[in-house]
Amino acid sequence: MTSFNINLYLFLENLVFFVIATFFIVVVNRGWKDTKPYTLPLPLPAWYKVWFLSVQLLGALLPLVVMLLWGVWWGERTVLTVLGWYFIVLGLQILSEIVTLRQLQNVVWVMVPYIYLPYRFWQLYEGLTLLGSKTELLWVRYLLIFELVLWMVNYALDISQLPRLLRWEVKSNSDVSIS
Repeated sequence: MTSFNINLYLFLENLVFFVIATFFIVVVNRGWKDTKPYTLPLPLPAWYKVWFLSVQLLGALLPLVVMLLWGVWWGERTVLTVLGWYFIVLGLQILSEIVTLRQLQNVVWVMVPYIYLPYRFWQLYEGLTLLGSKTELLWVRYLLIFELVLWMVNYALDISQLPRLLRWEVKSNSDVSIS
């Protein structure tokens, strides 16, 4: 498969995903449009700042360095293609989160990562298959595996935060009766 064909395929695949994700967000937003405006529950937990910085550094800065080194500096077009589309979809996720939190101002913001992260898993897996088994790209393959694990852990942490984000009431131990 030529570089042009791979990029065309990835363009169409990512476009279809973005259209479906955006359509879903719009439809769900219509269902929640009459709710009171959503704001982040504050204060954020102390560990959240550490985790958020870690995800930014390891999920964005590290792949950017790898993309610049292997993709631009050493001219590995496949690396540039895989990580380029990774960053485009990551940027679209961030844009979707900003729009849903600041413009739509409803709880639809909470679901954006649950739509984008499984697709990122797919992107990283697909990137591994596109890189093939070239020995000079072994470290890039390790990066993609690391990113896959990082985003899966991030997904698990996102799920663990659902009760707090949705402001579900938590019973204290004194409220629980033993039968």
